[in-house]
Amino acid sequence: MEFGNRIFIAFLVSQVVCNGSQEEEEKAECIPGFQEKKYQVEYSGGFLKDVPLLQVMFDDCAGNEGVEFEVSNTDFLIDDKLNLVPRRHVIDSGDVMFVHGVNNHVNDMAQVTIMGAPSRSPQTLREILGLSDMMPYRSKRSLLVPPMFVPENQRAPFPRLIGKSHVISSDMKEDHIFRLTGRGADQDPKGVFSINRLTGDVAVSRALDREAIAYYHLQVSTTDLSGKLVEGPVDLDVSVIDQNDNRPVFKEPRYSGEVQEGSPTGTTVMTMTAYDADDPNTDNAVLRYIIMRQLPDKPSPNMFYIDPERGDIVTVISPHQLDRETLPTTQYELEIVAKDMAGSEVGLTGTATATITITDRNDHAPEFTHSLFQASVNEGSTGVVVNLTVDDRDDPATGAWRAIYSIINGDPNQNFEIQTNLDNNEGMLSVVKPLDYESAMFHTLLIKVENEDPLVPDIVYGSSSTATVYITVMDVNEGPLFFPDPLVVIRRENIPVGSFVAMLNATDPDYLQTQSIRFSVLRDPADWLVVNPFKGNVTTRAILDRESPHVHNNRYTALFMATDNGSPPASGTGTLIITIEDENDNAPYIFPSVARVCEDAKDMNVVVIGGRDKDIHPNTDPFKIELGKQPGLEKTWKISRINDTHSQLMLLHSLKKANYNLPLVLTDSGVPPISNSTELKVQVCTCKKNRMDCSHAGSIQTNLLLLLGLVLLSILCL
Repeated sequence: MEFGNRIFIAFLVSQVVCNGSQEEEEKAECIPGFQEKKYQVEYSGGFLKDVPLLQVMFDDCAGNEGVEFEVSNTDFLIDDKLNLVPRRHVIDSGDVMFVHGVNNHVNDMAQVTIMGAPSRSPQTLREILGLSDMMPYRSKRSLLVPPMFVPENQRAPFPRLIGKSHVISSDMKEDHIFRLTGRGADQDPKGVFSINRLTGDVAVSRALDREAIAYYHLQVSTTDLSGKLVEGPVDLDVSVIDQNDNRPVFKEPRYSGEVQEGSPTGTTVMTMTAYDADDPNTDNAVLRYIIMRQLPDKPSPNMFYIDPERGDIVTVISPHQLDRETLPTTQYELEIVAKDMAGSEVGLTGTATATITITDRNDHAPEFTHSLFQASVNEGSTGVVVNLTVDDRDDPATGAWRAIYSIINGDPNQNFEIQTNLDNNEGMLSVVKPLDYESAMFHTLLIKVENEDPLVPDIVYGSSSTATVYITVMDVNEGPLFFPDPLVVIRRENIPVGSFVAMLNATDPDYLQTQSIRFSVLRDPADWLVVNPFKGNVTTRAILDRESPHVHNNRYTALFMATDNGSPPASGTGTLIITIEDENDNAPYIFPSVARVCEDAKDMNVVVIGGRDKDIHPNTDPFKIELGKQPGLEKTWKISRINDTHSQLMLLHSLKKANYNLPLVLTDSGVPPISNSTELKVQVCTCKKNRMDCSHAGSIQTNLLLLLGLVLLSILCL
């Protein structure tokens, strides 16, 4: 009654709010409340629990926070997605209901009409809102249907009676009939159950399978002959009683497990698990496990035990008998049987195979097949010299068998290295730094072998895990060695032919043999040198020239060879580097070789010229540039020094447009200095508006200001 009062008041308030705000609605963009006031739902015999019927449109224009909805029919609710949803299966919904929405921003109501719903009388607003003095007729139920139970796998004939819906009301009229609905009646699988319309007897029409459907939820109601609901619906629950009609099943037909050799008795190897589709609350699905057979059955037919309830397979053989190296095989097969009915004789069984592999542990130390190995190697060579062999009884596929070798004595200079051959576990002893026969003719190494995996605690490495290797070094005729190499000397250029340059020094490493050495030139790029084949003194056969293209950074490099008279002969090479000192043997020269001036001395009549020299300091600049010794030159031309390398040439009066050869004298600063009398080609051109016309000399037009600026900039940057 209180809920009905709230709904009715809210309805009246909402009407007042709506009437008072009609003028503002035309101006506002958002109208708080239900955006649609009326909804319709088609009735089709009832509504299923949790199946949405429709979605209301509601907006409080402020985010819908804290909105609460109430439905006049309490069998329905508005969920968080604004869907109208039945709380349970509903047959009698009435033909109209109201939805109330309220929060701090809005208080509004909408109407839902159920189209085609069975009519109820009266259907006044007061009754819908709970304001009537009459109690709703649905509050009085006259049906009481107890739960029913049906064994699975029943045999014909069908249908079979399974129970009765009991009428406890005395006003059951003759024109009232029983109706059965729900899954198994009028919903898939349809027709499994039926009800006598007059007596209410419930029957099953065919054999049931608990593993397919274990539980049916139905509803019983009474209606008049026109189909109008009189009583109910009332829940009818039918449970299917299990029978032992499913065998235990293992997920896989074969299972694999491992146990390490020497494991203590009672070590868990693996767990076998089977599943039974029967009712887990009955003995029909209570399983027991047993080992039916073990192959092979040596050294004992009962090496393993399986826990009958948990399916854990554990070892029962003693640790010393569980020896991989002495067992007839490393794999055992167990036939495992799972039986339901708690293992009773009438139980059903399922079978699987368990393959158990006995894995290795490092309980055997590797042993050298020989205590002494011998090898020989030529001096100066590298590579494998001997393969060391070992025996190991452990599993070759594990780190308990794979060997690791180490040199523990006899290799202070680290001339040797040992690697493991992964294919056969042999140790490959190699020379990595060439050996010298003259330094040591023999080497004695002590080698140790271990496994990748550590030994078990009660096993140790014995004396057979070490071996001695004798290495004999064979003498080889070695080539002579130059000392020093390279040999660096300093000589001036232009020294006379036949001048002494250097004395080559080479020794033969085979000092235990008496051998002689001959010298020869191997590479002399400029063909300047000659060597005495017996003494090794190097002299010049041509003039040394520092400016030669074969000289780089003042250094000239030659290569010599020293050859002994061994059998067969051996040779070695050495390098001679001559640092050549400069002499003032190159005259300076002028650049550029062509200069251009204007025919009118009032225009651009100045050019800049410079000097260059192939020699190096102090045999180059500062340069002195002077006019040649021709009469009258000084009246036409004037030379002024700019810096150590450049001077300025000026035309003093106008000349006719032509080409002139101006004699110049260029002198360097060497001791003694060298002068070069040369000629500078001067083109006298026509100049107009800062443009120069030298067409008579085949020159191109150019901007004099730009040219002069570039030349001056290059001078200042020097």
